[in-house]
Amino acid sequence: MSLIVRIKKDFGTFRLDVDFTAENGVTSLLGASGCGKSMTLKCIAGVEKPDEGYIELDGTVLFDSKARIKLPPQERQVGYLFQNYALFPNMSVRQNILCGLCREKDKSAKEKRLAEMLRMLRLEGLENHRPAQLSGGQQQRVALGRILVSDPKLLLLDEPFSALDGHLRDSLKIELRDLLSRFGREVLMVTHDRGEAYNMSERIAVMDAGRLLCVKPTKALFADPGSVQAAILTGCKNIAAARKLDDYRAEIPDWGVTLETKQKIQDGLCAVGIRAHYFSPAAQQNRFPVRYVEEMEEPFEHILQFRYAGQKEDSPPIWWRLPKDRRPQTFPAELGVAAANVLLLYE
Repeated sequence: MSLIVRIKKDFGTFRLDVDFTAENGVTSLLGASGCGKSMTLKCIAGVEKPDEGYIELDGTVLFDSKARIKLPPQERQVGYLFQNYALFPNMSVRQNILCGLCREKDKSAKEKRLAEMLRMLRLEGLENHRPAQLSGGQQQRVALGRILVSDPKLLLLDEPFSALDGHLRDSLKIELRDLLSRFGREVLMVTHDRGEAYNMSERIAVMDAGRLLCVKPTKALFADPGSVQAAILTGCKNIAAARKLDDYRAEIPDWGVTLETKQKIQDGLCAVGIRAHYFSPAAQQNRFPVRYVEEMEEPFEHILQFRYAGQKEDSPPIWWRLPKDRRPQTFPAELGVAAANVLLLYE
């Protein structure tokens, strides 16, 4: 199964322009708030109409501006989980889930499907509870049950953990990931949280200001984000403008250093990134004198900030993140970083 999305929509001050293909498994749309992630889901679901473009799901055209095709939401076989779950407050768990089977006329088939969903989502015994009597995690499972009971070809999740507290969010990531693997079809999840995207997705599509910057396998994206915005969204703390010197050397004017790279530098290099945990006193490559600036203590890690000896004073200090049990008693005079850990960033 596959999802093809090529759409444009002009909102005046904001323009959505995305083009991607998703296959079986979870694809996350990762981007800052207001970048167009949720609007992309709404266009796929049929809640919003693109100005132009094409959307196809498993061989069925959902939208085609040229052919004037626009299937209504109820005919798209797309399940959409909203941020607030949109449960009917005056209905029981049973009634909420059965809303997903409103087109099924066979009562015995309805009851069988309901029982299967209650068992799969571990909601047995809660059939007569109303949403206000449920925990956040139970409400999420009811909302998913109402969607999955109709056997959609595509599942859209819009910030599925945003309504949950931190502890519950972490435990439900594992539950939802297992549930989605059993779903066995395409899932498109919107998130601004890189940890959620990393834990939940096989692929990540990075969005910025209505545009799709790239679509990569999850681990490949974190290893090589490719652009400044993608590096920021994947958590890179140290990014500086860079200039290509040759195929494997880049000058970093703000830091006052020249870095060797393992990856061949292409034309158009605009910056480099170094993740905060990549620095090491033992590394021999890209090793330069440094001086301590300050530090921040987190529950399980220290963030030590430093400057290179020739670094410009008006440039931000560089972050070095390390576990508490590995914090040196005295700050090293030099730090290095492997050439393979220098991220090359382009426009």
